[in-house]
Amino acid sequence: MTDTAIRAVLFDFGGVLAEEGFRNGLVKLAAEQGLDVKTMPEQGMKAVYDSGFVLGRGSAGDFWALMRERTGLRGDDDSLTEVILNGFVLRDWMMDVVKKLRAEGYITGILSDQTHWLDELDEKYHFSRFFDRIYNSYYLGKGKQDPTLFADVVADLQMQPAMVLFIDDNAANVSRAQAEGLSVIQYISREDFSARLEAVLGDK
Repeated sequence: MTDTAIRAVLFDFGGVLAEEGFRNGLVKLAAEQGLDVKTMPEQGMKAVYDSGFVLGRGSAGDFWALMRERTGLRGDDDSLTEVILNGFVLRDWMMDVVKKLRAEGYITGILSDQTHWLDELDEKYHFSRFFDRIYNSYYLGKGKQDPTLFADVVADLQMQPAMVLFIDDNAANVSRAQAEGLSVIQYISREDFSARLEAVLGDK
């Protein structure tokens, strides 16, 4: 293994390891309540940062209050949260990839802009046992919109950036990670991902 060989593989959660529950849940809520389906996910991404929720500086209540104020969304916190969490359906085939990579000696991790909802999802799916590291913005106090997060993660892994492969469905996150020197794959579809992973690591 050379000094630049990939040794760790980090996965985004929603949109990669699982279906994108946050976006899909907000779209579902908007459709059910006759609100703007197209702008609701964007409003959600803004509110989850503006409320401080995704960085551990605010609560779910703060987030939902901001969403009600900005979009006209209706419903109590628990009911709204349930719709979001139900949208995060774990992709079994992707977990098989994680297990195989780990068995082959790669360090596996999650790097996600998430909240304590990730803990609740782990209680349901029990996925954390397949990962060596879980980097969650809620506990780090820093999200992927901040490029220095990637340097922090690489330092924690005690590796060179190119040794870390980062997989995310968000093009902006992928670009920021790549700019910091990480190896990257943007997740688009199962078929595309499988081909890209094979190209980067060999047949998995």
